[in-house]
Amino acid sequence: MFKSISSDIKREFRYGNMVTRLILINIGVFVAINIVKLILNGLNAGETSPIFLKILYGLSISDDWWHNLTHPWVIFTSMFLHEGFWHILWNMLFLYWFGRIIGDFIGDNKIFPLYLMGGLAGSLGFFAAANLLPMFTASSYFAMGASGAVMAIVMAAGVLAPDYQMRLLLIGLVKLKYIVAAIIFIDIISIANNINTGGHFAHLGGVAFGWYFIYSLRQGVDLSKPVNGAIDSFLDWLSSENKPKRAKLRTVRGGKKSESQNPPIRSASLQEKVDEILDKIRESGYESLTEEEKETLFQASKKD
Repeated sequence: MFKSISSDIKREFRYGNMVTRLILINIGVFVAINIVKLILNGLNAGETSPIFLKILYGLSISDDWWHNLTHPWVIFTSMFLHEGFWHILWNMLFLYWFGRIIGDFIGDNKIFPLYLMGGLAGSLGFFAAANLLPMFTASSYFAMGASGAVMAIVMAAGVLAPDYQMRLLLIGLVKLKYIVAAIIFIDIISIANNINTGGHFAHLGGVAFGWYFIYSLRQGVDLSKPVNGAIDSFLDWLSSENKPKRAKLRTVRGGKKSESQNPPIRSASLQEKVDEILDKIRESGYESLTEEEKETLFQASKKD
């Protein structure tokens, strides 16, 4: 059973769209951190383990600039880190609902850059508010979660397609602009009542970037290009590093034919088809493939 689940997850991550991949990454980190919590707290007589808190805070962004400076990875790890079930549930539901709209309207390749830069904007909003506003007086204050990144996607969807209708339980069809406005209003009310104030400022940081992302796109500036370009360069480098070098042809005396120690595994024609299919997935998502294309990928994966 577990092997089958693992295979399904690998297939979805490899061939699914970017929303699916981001959800799987977030869930994977959530499961991992809670397993660590279970083990360490169990070894600490059921009490919260200081070691676990050190790990948790070591992956979270802080209002302390020195912590962030000495833990530079937190600007990325914090936006994938959730400890509580309801926290990750609502973030992933929002990511799924609104991320699909972004993918449908402007392409799947815009989602990860928007998520990443929205998360950075959310962290900046949290850090600035924690240090500049008097309501933040506690020391060693930490923040985690994908809320800033997700809110960037929520806001971008609302600006991009304000009249798009979503069906809400017990209400019916509601235009996207009203849903987004209600979500932002909840953040403002929460700040006014000092409820998870730092988190809600992170939300507003993501909201601001989500608006700016679509505004820039309409002005002809695609903010996702530098991020996608950097990712493509890294993947190309990684692929070239991991690509096995073909052994030199061996010449045998006595008129025998030269032979290669590493003959190609896959025919050139099949490789070309697979490359074309992968390009299509990158542009339009796995769901856009025909049954024949899916079968081609499946057969190629078996040969690998």
